[in-house]
Amino acid sequence: MGQQYKVSQRAKLLPFLFETLEGWSKKTVKQRLQGASVAVNGVVTTKHDFMLNVNDIVEVGVVQRTGKATPPVRKVEIVFQDKDLIAINKPAGLLSVGTTKETKEHALALLRSQLSRGKERVQLWPVHRLDRETSGILLFATSKEVREAVMDQWSKSEKTYLAIVEGSPKEEKGTITQPLRLDEKEYRVHVGEHPQAKPAITHYEVKEKSEKRSLLEVQIETGRQHQIRAHMAWLGNPVIGDERYGTKGGRMGLHALRLQIIHPVKKQSMTFEVDAPREFFTLLG
Repeated sequence: MGQQYKVSQRAKLLPFLFETLEGWSKKTVKQRLQGASVAVNGVVTTKHDFMLNVNDIVEVGVVQRTGKATPPVRKVEIVFQDKDLIAINKPAGLLSVGTTKETKEHALALLRSQLSRGKERVQLWPVHRLDRETSGILLFATSKEVREAVMDQWSKSEKTYLAIVEGSPKEEKGTITQPLRLDEKEYRVHVGEHPQAKPAITHYEVKEKSEKRSLLEVQIETGRQHQIRAHMAWLGNPVIGDERYGTKGGRMGLHALRLQIIHPVKKQSMTFEVDAPREFFTLLG
């Protein structure tokens, strides 16, 4: 259940939300409404001009639950596609690529199956990966050459995430520059100086707060494994639902919001963006 508000005078929904949700940006309010996270008298609506009457109950952060198990993913949402690149919206809970020959359901396999026609199998190469429980923009190339061309410019790419963390950072904006080292035996990243540690830079900004959690916008200059998860845990504000670096529970509060790259063939700057699903924002509480 989300936060409930009682209507005291007749008004349209969007202006009511702007006035009621003090401290929220107008962009965020619109995202919640468009993402089906708002209900009036128990019915979800996305209409900004929905007319509210006195004593109506507006609920923000609602998630419709059916009680049924989530069906396996059969198709993935394609955000962008040309002859060189394909960007998808990877749902939380789906692997980016298969880790073993027995792993058949992952984003790469599903996308290949989705795009293939008959015996003509589409060839794809992952440009990068997202953790299983991280949702959002995932990029694939249609050839090894294109993949390598994108990776040659990867340091110039801009990678922006949304993260919901425990508590609230002491500073509203900040940068974490602690180096990171992957322990392959524990499959865990250690933070701090070490001969094998690699540089890592994470910028964050607090966008919203609830009583116990915060929504951050995070940009990473580097792309180390588990970088955001390890850095936020080091800061004292672990990503919620992150069993490895924080506390187990529910889905993990991490979403790949935006990816900006130089197109390897067109040589133009391209931005791929997809907002987090409505259940993500309910994690804020």
